[in-house]
Amino acid sequence: MKTYLAAVATTLALAAPAMADKVTLNMAGFYPRTLTQLGEAGARLESTVNAIGGDALGIKLFEPGALVPSLEIFDAVASGSIDMGSSVSGLWASKNSALNIFSSVPFGPEAGEYLAWMWHGGGQELLNEIYHPLGVHGMVCGMVAPEASGWFREEITSTADLAGLKMRFFGPGAQVMQKMGVDTQLLAGGDIYPALERGTIDATEFSMPAVDQGAGLYNIAKHYYFPGWHQQATVQEILVNKARWDGMTEEQQAILQTACEATTAWQFSEGEAIQFKALQEMQAEGVTLHRWSDEILDEYRTAWEEVAAEEAAANPDFDRVWNALQAFRKDYAVWKELGYLD
Repeated sequence: MKTYLAAVATTLALAAPAMADKVTLNMAGFYPRTLTQLGEAGARLESTVNAIGGDALGIKLFEPGALVPSLEIFDAVASGSIDMGSSVSGLWASKNSALNIFSSVPFGPEAGEYLAWMWHGGGQELLNEIYHPLGVHGMVCGMVAPEASGWFREEITSTADLAGLKMRFFGPGAQVMQKMGVDTQLLAGGDIYPALERGTIDATEFSMPAVDQGAGLYNIAKHYYFPGWHQQATVQEILVNKARWDGMTEEQQAILQTACEATTAWQFSEGEAIQFKALQEMQAEGVTLHRWSDEILDEYRTAWEEVAAEEAAANPDFDRVWNALQAFRKDYAVWKELGYLD
């Protein structure tokens, strides 16, 4: 009997699939984990994966700079020196300007339409057509509510008032501002306040009101402009070393994908819930809220169309991705116009 049971046990052991070893991914954070929305998303991804990953998958999130400098995350992930990192694809646009289209587009899609394109309209596949040859696998892993358009010391009554200003600006919207005569530069979040305080920059955009409030920008500049025509929605991503991703089991990949989808839903819904309180509190501190006139918005839009045409002419990848997004938006407009209130 003992011999029979031993034989059965041996047979079952041979028949059972081998258990994959648990994978723990070291993730470089681009934002501090305590930063409202932007950094909290990475912390939430870490806790979600560790809660549902069981014996299959885990994540250890490191603060910005702990593994590599923040602006070196892409290269570190691509080389395999770190497993993964949090990111926004537009940060890597110097490698390929088409990457701007996957993070935020001036006058571009709002959150629902953006996610529809990224997850169901081929956007994420197009992203990885660019990323994979560079050794990186990218995934949508967050959605940020509309951003503000900028902080100014003085009221802006026309685009002529922008000429000569030094302004921190992110993404392709910076190219629009350059056409308005603005001297733009990209600063990390922690560098914006001291630069504004010292006068190194005259104005800045950063993020949504709840994030801007935490940065204390209202202490220096009191004129706050909307809407954020340059970032009506911003897609956050994670980057995973391509070889590392390919070596993961389907279960491990699915855990990470599911956790990113959950993080995206949480981040966007929370972002919509916390802006009005931040605005009310900053108004109480003397901030004046402004909405750009239709005439100024039209000037921004015209300048953006020029920028997009220039980029498409200069980069076949930008042209291909831009046309794909525009085709999706044209089809989506049928549903938007019928299904939603103006």
